[in-house]
Amino acid sequence: MDIFESDMQYKVPQDVQREDTIIGPITLRQLIMLAIGGGIAYALYVTLARGWTWQVWLPPVAIVSIITLAFTFLKVHGLSFHIFLMNFIEYKVLPQKRFWIQGSDQPLILKEEKKKEAPKKVTGPYKKQKSIEELTNILDSHGKPNPA
Repeated sequence: MDIFESDMQYKVPQDVQREDTIIGPITLRQLIMLAIGGGIAYALYVTLARGWTWQVWLPPVAIVSIITLAFTFLKVHGLSFHIFLMNFIEYKVLPQKRFWIQGSDQPLILKEEKKKEAPKKVTGPYKKQKSIEELTNILDSHGKPNPA
């Protein structure tokens, strides 16, 4: 029997993008979000329910609970709610149209930094201007001298 041949079967995970569930269908991330949001809602309830009626403490507790549930379970267009919300804010904040302004790609140079550079002198075989036919021959021959 070859060492590469084996009767053992290996289970290959199919959906590696999905998070592992902890309690039923709830993942660890969702459990942490529920714990934090539920803790905030409970703290609001305990603080406000001592001295006020339910008309006062119910709205803040309900708002925190709804926001917690939205961030934990809501998906919009296949994205989790917090990622969708960040993309939406970025879309609204950034400009919708972009304009090209000539010279905007040039860096800002202050007067002290400006230096007049002397024009560079071209030396060597590229000093004279070549015609299109000569350039085409050079390119076609991959830079080798062409006996034409």
